[in-house]
Amino acid sequence: MKLCNWIGLLALSIAVAGCTLETPLAPSGNNTGNNNIISQQPNGGETGVVTNIIDGDTIDVAIGGIEQRVRYVGVNTPERDEPCYGDARDANSDLVRGQTVTLVRDVSDTDRYGRLLRFVYVGDTFVNATLVAQGWAEAVEYSPDTGQTAYFRSLEEAAAAANLGCHPTGIFDDGTMTR
Repeated sequence: MKLCNWIGLLALSIAVAGCTLETPLAPSGNNTGNNNIISQQPNGGETGVVTNIIDGDTIDVAIGGIEQRVRYVGVNTPERDEPCYGDARDANSDLVRGQTVTLVRDVSDTDRYGRLLRFVYVGDTFVNATLVAQGWAEAVEYSPDTGQTAYFRSLEEAAAAANLGCHPTGIFDDGTMTR
C-alpha cells in the first residue's frame, strides 16, 4: 500500500475515533480495517430488502412487499453524466445489493420526488458514512435532515486528504456542502 494511502487511513481512523455527536445515531463504532467500513448499530427504523441500485446514493427497497425508492440522507454522489458515477454506484452496490437493510429516518420522511429519506444500515455497517469515508460520496446538508452533518463532514475531510474514491476527479470541489 502506498504511503499516502496509509496516511489517509490513519487520518480517517483518527477522525472516526475522535468524533462524537449529541444524537442517538452518533457513531459508536469505528473503522473496521482496510475497507473503511463504518460500524454502528442503528436505532429503530424499518427493514427491507434491496431490489435495485439506482446510483451511488439511491436504492429501491422492498418493505412489507411494497417497493420504495430510498435516497440516502446527508450524502451526495456523482450523477450519471459526471466523473466517477460508475465507481460510486458500484461501491454502493457492493455494500447493499440484495441485502436486508435497516432504514432510519432523520427528520423528513420523503423528498420532493417522493423518495424515502433515510440513513441506511446493512447489519452494523452505516452505509451513508461508509460511502463518505471511502470517498465515493460527499457530505451535504439538506435541511432539516442534518443529524449526521458534522460526522459526515469529518469523514469527507479525511477521505479528501487521503485522495480516496472520487476525490482525485475533483467532482466534489464545488465549494459548498449545502443544497
